[in-house]
Formats: sequence, structure tokens, C-alpha cells
Amino acid sequence: MEVLKLTTKTDESGCLNLTIPTHLRAVEVNVVLVLDPVSSVEKQELNYDFSDLVGRLTFGGDAVAMQRTLRDEW
Repeated sequence: MEVLKLTTKTDESGCLNLTIPTHLRAVEVNVVLVLDPVSSVEKQELNYDFSDLVGRLTFGGDAVAMQRTLRDEW
């Protein structure tokens, strides 16, 4: 099995044409294709300042017990 990752462009009609050389000759293969559009805009930085929430949230339970419960769910 081979995993290939590439970034390419679709043509004006929205078609994607791929020519991918492999070492496999005249065999049947399964192909999985994931289309994930690339944003032309730079990634937006989502830096939120949480300092306004400091001291406002309270937890009345046992933090370690809660962590163990969450971990044991896996």
C-alpha cells in the first residue's frame, strides 16, 4: 500500500486530472481520494484572551477523580 499526498489545481470546469506513476503494473487497485480545499487566505490566528474569565469559573468536584473518570472512558 502506498500513501500519496499532493497539492494540485482543478481546471476551469472543476475537473481534477491526476497522472500518478506507481510501481504497480496492470493490477487492480483501490483508490481513496480526499478533496480538502486549500484556503487562499492565510490561516486566521484565533488568539483569544481568556484573562477576563480568570477566577470566574469554579469546580466543586475532585479534579483528579474527574481526570481518572475521563481517562477510563477510553
